[in-house]
Amino acid sequence: MKNAKAKLSEKKIESKPNGKAKIVKMTYLGKEREVELYSKFDFTGFDKETILKWYKLNQLGRRLDEKAALYLKMAKGWSYHAPFGGHDGIQLALGLVFRAGKDFLFPYYRDMLTCLAAGITPYEIILNGLSKDADVAGGGRHMSNHFAKPEIRIQNVSSCTGNHAQHAAGLGRAIRRYNGDEIVFCSTGESATAEGYYFEAVNCASTEKLPVVFVIQNNKYGISVPLHEVMGNLNVAENFSGLKNLKIINCDGRDPFDSYRALQSAIEWVESGNGPAIVHAECDRIGSHSNSDNHELYRTPEELQTVARRDPLLQFRYYILSRGIATEEELQEIESENQRIIFEAADQAEKMPNADGSQWNKFIIPEPYIPKDAKTEEYEPDPDAPLISLREAINQTLIEEFQRNPNTFLWGQDIGKGGVFNVVKGMPQMFGKERVFNAPIAEDNIVGTANGFCRYRDDIRVVIEGAEFADYFWPAMEQLVECSHDYWRTKGQFTPNIVIRLASGGYIQGGLYHSQNIEGALVTLPGIRIVAPAFADDAVGLMRNAIRSRGVTMYLEPKFLYNFKNAYAKKPHPEFVVPFGKAKIRRAGTDVTVVAYGTAVHLALFAAKDLEAEGIDVEVIDLRSLIPWDEELVYESIRKTNRVVIAHEDKVTGGFGGEIAGKIAENVFNYLDAPILRVGSKDCPVGFAKEYENAILPNKEDVKEAILKVIKF
Repeated sequence: MKNAKAKLSEKKIESKPNGKAKIVKMTYLGKEREVELYSKFDFTGFDKETILKWYKLNQLGRRLDEKAALYLKMAKGWSYHAPFGGHDGIQLALGLVFRAGKDFLFPYYRDMLTCLAAGITPYEIILNGLSKDADVAGGGRHMSNHFAKPEIRIQNVSSCTGNHAQHAAGLGRAIRRYNGDEIVFCSTGESATAEGYYFEAVNCASTEKLPVVFVIQNNKYGISVPLHEVMGNLNVAENFSGLKNLKIINCDGRDPFDSYRALQSAIEWVESGNGPAIVHAECDRIGSHSNSDNHELYRTPEELQTVARRDPLLQFRYYILSRGIATEEELQEIESENQRIIFEAADQAEKMPNADGSQWNKFIIPEPYIPKDAKTEEYEPDPDAPLISLREAINQTLIEEFQRNPNTFLWGQDIGKGGVFNVVKGMPQMFGKERVFNAPIAEDNIVGTANGFCRYRDDIRVVIEGAEFADYFWPAMEQLVECSHDYWRTKGQFTPNIVIRLASGGYIQGGLYHSQNIEGALVTLPGIRIVAPAFADDAVGLMRNAIRSRGVTMYLEPKFLYNFKNAYAKKPHPEFVVPFGKAKIRRAGTDVTVVAYGTAVHLALFAAKDLEAEGIDVEVIDLRSLIPWDEELVYESIRKTNRVVIAHEDKVTGGFGGEIAGKIAENVFNYLDAPILRVGSKDCPVGFAKEYENAILPNKEDVKEAILKVIKF
């Protein structure tokens, strides 16, 4: 019955008034239970074998849920457990419509039954709950009850509620670009729809008519917060009713048959190419939100009794018996078999090794395209090669890499016109809107859809303009954090292959939101690379390495240098690549070392030239790469000069210079003859008026003053 098509009764489920529902009694697992016959459980079109198979899965899931709670009480694991009881119908149906190994499923932390029905075994579920090294989701690196199996395309999602909706939309975009016939299923609770990024994802899928089915499991509580206190529509799907191309379908999430028919209707809509669908499933939350929550503090005894009586599993069992589908003995046989399955799975899983904490440093970031000992940087440019600006260098390298790999894509704001600084000029016309196209002014969506797009094929590379100016990137930090630990938490099973371009810094009289530097915040995220070229040739080599490498690279473009004459260089050899973490000595010297990157490299070179007349020999090191950075070259220089100044355009407080200074003090303190000095912006936003910009941003004189101070110490 997995592919059966059935007509859906699109209805809104309303709670029945107390005292009017039919309540019957039934014995289950040796205990008499009261059952409210709330759902219809229409078996029409389903044979006995299918009905009993579904019941077996449903009951197996609930016993696993109970096993999880038992492990918690015994302090043996499952330290985070979000029970799914009351969501049974929609979760069972969702797992059954998912085609393992073909479609893509983004479950959320309450989706145990979904994942069981979709293809994760009881043994694998227990491995996850006990944080065992063999856990197929990520070897215990992620929270328990976060089930995944990338091998069959069940995705490893974040604890950040609903943020995987962005990835679902991005994956749908990739399916559409490659003319695939897969479907993306994105499952969340109702409270996730309050997040702005969830709306961005649904809007994106609707605008582009993407093959995504958004499933909302609405139990009317966000942990302890009743839905009516935070949402005008208790049917949260109605919040999206104005979106064109979006089909909204309501169902009873307690009832697997109504849910199945709803999902089949959604699939039919998506497969027609009309757009995405939302399946809104009304559910009950029988238990607390999780083991760390006590719902008795905010739910009345009457409400708890009502949801317990409406238990979907008990309703399912009653209807099977009352309609003569199976006998009590047949159901007890199924239930006994499920108990045996769980006992065997538990015995096997408990013997497996725990997660290996000594492997913490594995899978933080993928190996780059160019190994550290590669010689590609030594390629000499053609003697007749033209001088190019830093802006032209980025543009030409992007074009070359797009020609080299047809699975390379680019999107961002104003990309259609070539970007606000013309960095991607000509690319929309050269490669077409299928590969280079505009994105909405929704930075989180730009990054989040890139993450999802990469999941479709390993050879895909996505270059995005994360924001027109680095200062506008902050809404996307949520998705950048997500990207930063995808590789680690999946134990190397997935990494987004993304280059995030950001026009950074000042000296253009841009003022607030157009002149700030943000790398001080970016460097705190393990799992991403950060580069900042100061010359055109390095802009080529770093971009080439970033695109060809797996993983996430933040590519900071000092906007003042785009057309700055001193940043021009000969166009490099076609295979010229700058390895990550390899700095370059821009000027050799013996008296003092200046460590810099980006615009500050040029300030340091100007200062060094002025001080040469005073007999001071300054060595200038251009880091080029911040994460990783070339510690050894810096230490080697300090062992020679015994003095160091660190210069960058970003603020001194919280700037990356503080990290460099700390490492220097830790590793080569004995070689220092003077304090480590830092030069950077004032601890103040960069103002608009030229007078403010001049006063706040560092300049050549600031660097000279710092050099003279360490020389005279």
